Amino acid sequence: MQHSVINGSGDQVATVVGVESDTVVVHVQLRPRRGSTRRCLAVLAELAGAHPAVSFTLTGLSKDDRVVRVTVGVELGPRAAVAKFSPQAQAAYAFVSSVFTTLYDHMPVYSVEPGEAERAAAADLVVRLAAGSTADVVAPAPRQPAAVETIPA
Repeated sequence: MQHSVINGSGDQVATVVGVESDTVVVHVQLRPRRGSTRRCLAVLAELAGAHPAVSFTLTGLSKDDRVVRVTVGVELGPRAAVAKFSPQAQAAYAFVSSVFTTLYDHMPVYSVEPGEAERAAAADLVVRLAAGSTADVVAPAPRQPAAVETIPA
């Protein structure tokens, strides 16, 4: 398994290969109607700006005749830190709460990790956004927390 670590500027800062993580990620899926997807992504980008300490990424993208399913993976932090309701976990929960309250008309729900096709579509969108080929689409850039949090024993 290979995983790229992206900072707040959208730059790849590391690649992690074959490492199992004890990090807890919650997936929230938004289902905007096809005509309001750009607006949904723009509001999601605004929420990201209001919660700069939260680590998240676009983890899935798919569509049907009526809606586009946009899945966002929000990192809560290390499992032990989540259990102690760390500042990182509190910030992530505040972000998720904002997603649910601000984007309620896009039917947010907790979801499972997206499948391979959805992950590939999301990765393609993130790459195209980083390259500037879809300049009219606004989406939040994936980012990692600024500093590693230590949990006292």
